[in-house]
Amino acid sequence: MSNRVRTIILGAAGRDFHNFNMVYRDDPATEVVAFTGAQIPGISGRRYPASLAGPLYPHGIPIEDEAHFEDLCRKLGANRVVFAYSDVTHEAVMHAASRSLAAGADFVLLGPGSTCLEANVPVVAVTAARTGSGKSPLSRWIARRIAGHGRKVAVVRHPMPYGDLGRQRVQRFASKADISAAECTAEEREEYEAHVAAGSVVFAGVDYAAVLAAAEAEADVIVWDGGNNDFPFFRPDIQVAVLDALRADQAEAYHPGEAVLRMADVIVVSKTNAATHDEVEAAEHAARHLNPSATVVRGALPIHLDDPGAVRGRRVLVVDDGPTITHGGMPYGAGFVAAREAGAREILDPRAHAARAIREVYSAYPHIGAVLPAVGYSEHQIEALRATINASGAEVVVSGTPIDLAALIKVSMPIIRARYEFAEVGHPVLETMVMKAVAAATANHPR
Repeated sequence: MSNRVRTIILGAAGRDFHNFNMVYRDDPATEVVAFTGAQIPGISGRRYPASLAGPLYPHGIPIEDEAHFEDLCRKLGANRVVFAYSDVTHEAVMHAASRSLAAGADFVLLGPGSTCLEANVPVVAVTAARTGSGKSPLSRWIARRIAGHGRKVAVVRHPMPYGDLGRQRVQRFASKADISAAECTAEEREEYEAHVAAGSVVFAGVDYAAVLAAAEAEADVIVWDGGNNDFPFFRPDIQVAVLDALRADQAEAYHPGEAVLRMADVIVVSKTNAATHDEVEAAEHAARHLNPSATVVRGALPIHLDDPGAVRGRRVLVVDDGPTITHGGMPYGAGFVAAREAGAREILDPRAHAARAIREVYSAYPHIGAVLPAVGYSEHQIEALRATINASGAEVVVSGTPIDLAALIKVSMPIIRARYEFAEVGHPVLETMVMKAVAAATANHPR
């Protein structure tokens, strides 16, 4: 046992657990001595439970704070560090590598060859170069079209296990009641609610071999809705990557978003309705430079307010999608755009009245503009969100998050939703390409 390679996995409660399950859980030559937590509040201090960790880990595995990484390496005698989270700059990845090497450990990145599961049904994967590019609207669009061809679809979402990990081993959501019963955070609701409202059944969890088995037992086709800018956990029969036309300059700047663009079969240049001609051209050039063999498609994300008249001439507080404007790096999202276009008299800056838990988010992400991020990893954060809205002095709230915010929290003013869905721009080719791949894969996956 003393010859086992002592390994620390740097993660954010998603890719890290999957890499462990796929590569290290049953490996007698490896001892994973800790996971670290990053990006997600409240992840550190927990344990990856023995029920998921397997017989080599009867006491589970601790999840430590990445801030104390070097001390942890030395204290635990780490020989290997595995980097396993997403949407970080290449520079940040190499700083982590330098810290690992300085602490005496090897530095490892695991790729799709080591970590992708093989499905028994066709898999259509939707990924992106950056968080907030429009993966989920595109995933919903694709799921609807596949279903329109008479195929039963399951959406599998990249993991978001922020609660009881053992309980979340395999999750299935077919209704809002399922989402509430699972006590999902606001961040989870942002990803699940819109899919369920569109009629899809969503699967997620921690152990993706078990998640895959559950999904393919119910479906003819799986649509993988990726998280952040990660590559899929299931080997895709067609991989679609989204490149935000407003952030084309970041196509080669983030991990693993550059890899995702390079491995894609189709690259969708999104938000062309909000970008300039030059920005769209730059995005298409970046896509073709990184992946000359990919088909490049244009897509729009038109935004619609439920009640524009309720916003016009009013003092408005905007709540926007959490991940998009936190580690996604955007100063604002769809809610801000919708409020401005609807003629809001004033868009209020929520920072002046932000509750402490919200001020901490602004401090961690100083690029955020005059919008309130829809954070809710805990009841404490949800209460802080409610308190900040009520203290803002707004006459109306515009919500650009996919959550039904009015159902989640009660505030003293009306909440008007800003909704956005994917629309293909130009000659339509994407549906044909997806269905051709599904048909070919179906022939290779006899049930």
